[in-house]
Amino acid sequence: MDLILASNNKDKLKEVKRILSPYGFNVKSQSEAGIHLEAEETGTTFAENSAIKAKALYDIIHKPVIADDSGLEVDALGKEPGVYSARYGGEGVDDIGRCYLVLNKLEGVPDSKRTARFVCVITYIDENGEMTQFDGKIEGRIGYERIGDNGFGYDPIFVVGDRTLAQYSEDEKNAVSHRGEALRKLEEYLKTKIR
Repeated sequence: MDLILASNNKDKLKEVKRILSPYGFNVKSQSEAGIHLEAEETGTTFAENSAIKAKALYDIIHKPVIADDSGLEVDALGKEPGVYSARYGGEGVDDIGRCYLVLNKLEGVPDSKRTARFVCVITYIDENGEMTQFDGKIEGRIGYERIGDNGFGYDPIFVVGDRTLAQYSEDEKNAVSHRGEALRKLEEYLKTKIR
């Protein structure tokens, strides 16, 4: 089954392909499908933004699409960066800069108050326009420095157990991550629809 991902994020595409491809799903980015679209994320929740992206792509191609909206919620920061995770700090700030922004805001905050989670909502729209959403989350805490070379985004500062997600292998991360959980729910759902 072909699925078009409403994203051009290469890291996100790689994760989605790695999780869904073994189950027979052929995942392509919207640009690989010849579509150049940047849906405006005006929602106030991950679910709203995921739906906005999926619907914008579906309205163009009328084929099965998936969209992901995900981000980091840090309790000591009032759940920031939240839906603004990818844009935290404004234009021109990269993943490394966003990590340091979070670390700087948590300066002096004790370990017990550095709780955080990654949240992901996957939206699937089938060929008939029916929308279904799947969520996942992973609880952890924010470390004190960037550690690890794997992953992307906030992975180098997000600690699960005794390691950051950036210290996990791709397979280890996908087995425990917010996106992995949401995509496994999607995969189970699609298996029932295809039969």
